[in-house]
Amino acid sequence: MSLVLSEIEDPPVERTRVHLLTDILIIGILSVIAGDKGWEDMENYGLSEYEWLEQFLALPEGIPSADTFRRVFEPINPKVFKRCFRRWVESIVEAAGAQVILIDGKTLKGSYDREPLVTS
Repeated sequence: MSLVLSEIEDPPVERTRVHLLTDILIIGILSVIAGDKGWEDMENYGLSEYEWLEQFLALPEGIPSADTFRRVFEPINPKVFKRCFRRWVESIVEAAGAQVILIDGKTLKGSYDREPLVTS
């Protein structure tokens, strides 16, 4: 994953950097996939999933704060992020040998329309 995200530049405030860029990006992406919508949600997701995340992330200073997520994500060029995200998803599809990976929060939350579509 870190190789796929290598195009995304780390914010320039090196003196205060205590979290790895890859850790922040992965937690943010997973949080959004899980249906979260804001910086606080990303922090809460990280805290609630800490034991699982620490199995594959370095997390040298634990879970980043909501402010850290904001400071890292806001300056990212959306075109670069989109390109990196697509490469990451393509690598997952290739590794899984799948043609399609569905990510549907409505189905996961049970909020989809349970009534079958009836046509005349």
